Amino acid sequence: MGQIVVSGLIFGCVYGLAALGLVLIFRTTGLVNFAHGEMAMVSSFVAFSLLTNFELPYYGAFLAAIAFSAFFGIAVFWVLIRHVSQASHLNQLVMTLGVFLAIHGAAGLIWGHTPTSFPKAVEGKSFSIAGVFITPNEIFVLVITFLLSMILFVLFRYTRVGLAMRASSQDLVAARLMGINVNAVFLATWAAGSVLGGIAGLLTAPFTFLGVSMMFNVLIMAFAAAVLAGFMSLPGAVIGGLMIGVFGNLVSYYWAPEMALVCTFALIVAVLYIRPQGIFGDAPTMKKV
Repeated sequence: MGQIVVSGLIFGCVYGLAALGLVLIFRTTGLVNFAHGEMAMVSSFVAFSLLTNFELPYYGAFLAAIAFSAFFGIAVFWVLIRHVSQASHLNQLVMTLGVFLAIHGAAGLIWGHTPTSFPKAVEGKSFSIAGVFITPNEIFVLVITFLLSMILFVLFRYTRVGLAMRASSQDLVAARLMGINVNAVFLATWAAGSVLGGIAGLLTAPFTFLGVSMMFNVLIMAFAAAVLAGFMSLPGAVIGGLMIGVFGNLVSYYWAPEMALVCTFALIVAVLYIRPQGIFGDAPTMKKV
């Protein structure tokens, strides 16, 4: 039982990081980024290309891929998304789905559709803690998730950038009247959200595979975690991701792996039936989603 829970927490960390990116972008810009997973997938391929073609050290490729994620997020927003930032939610949905399809197709043409293995960030044998086996790479995932969650909390609570993001999320007109450069805030938000997604992709690849479809299930679970968070709570996104990870693992072990996704969405439906705004959200926000 303990082993199943710990494994679920590891996957839940990845879901939580991806959900953090979704919630951060929605909370500030009011837009749901359906291309979030594909953007993360491209960052993982960039890291792999730097590792194999340019023989960069692992952490050099990791950091370069994170930097690429930030610039990629900025480019996608500035070239495409900003033109529909004030449009209807349907137009925004169509745009992000279009970006999703374009990135997926381009990645398939560039890197192919054959899955491949991706090296771990930290190699080493598993060891036992209180009868539960865990690997150094899994500890790395836990540490990265904790550190990023703390950094994001401090950023939002105690910095001018965080204050500008919160002001923009509340009222764009008032934020502009206060002298806040809303476009700069949106660019920073998309950069940060894309970095979170990119890191989630880099942490996913060693556990599963590197391929153009590697983030499909992760994105679905991240959306589920974001829904539990009401699409507004950053801590709720991480907690929701951990809950989804553990719940999915328990269903896979005690019932069947193919039922994990079904039961996860059944859980989401049940939660939303009881509390439509999600566990950590508010009603107006979920109505907007």
